[in-house]
Amino acid sequence: MVGTDGCHGVPVEWETIEIAGVRDAALSDRVGYTVAQLAAEAGRAPTDVYVELLLADRLGTSILQHVGHEANVRTMMRHPRHTGGILIGAKPHPRAWGTFPRYLGHYVREEGVLTLEDAIVHLAACPAARLGLTDRGRIQPGLIADLVLFDPATVADRATFAEPRQQAVGIPWVLVAGVPVVADSHRTEHLPGAALRKRPHP
Repeated sequence: MVGTDGCHGVPVEWETIEIAGVRDAALSDRVGYTVAQLAAEAGRAPTDVYVELLLADRLGTSILQHVGHEANVRTMMRHPRHTGGILIGAKPHPRAWGTFPRYLGHYVREEGVLTLEDAIVHLAACPAARLGLTDRGRIQPGLIADLVLFDPATVADRATFAEPRQQAVGIPWVLVAGVPVVADSHRTEHLPGAALRKRPHP
């Protein structure tokens, strides 16, 4: 495998880099535009426009890169140390709302890249273990009940680059510390979650 799922090792293509979010609300008019578009509008070099935005936003800017290499994605997914993750921003990557259902619906059910059991390990047990969260990531007596109940036959992502906040389907129940936050496919008013920090490994 050469590179990753992105454009590592190749020249920057400013047309593929879209501003996804900014820390400073005064810069929010840049969100949703590529660096190439912002540079063309300003009549300036893309590098200058991008660096000035990063400095003005005190490095709080997040981006989307419209690149990818599907064969590399599949190879990485099979690696035992690989885990899923999410991205954030005012206009986030579709992965922010769709990573886990895409694994389960597209790559497991439709493509057979991973077994369902292997996917669950990648998405739950491996991240918890990597962060030293020994009381999470597995279903076992005495552990904290962070649970996602999904239908393997229907779970699917719906998020797109145009509409990245589309809710997934096929996930009727979500429990955080045993408390339902999604019940019968509807959000509840419960907010039992808390920030978790990486813990030292025993």
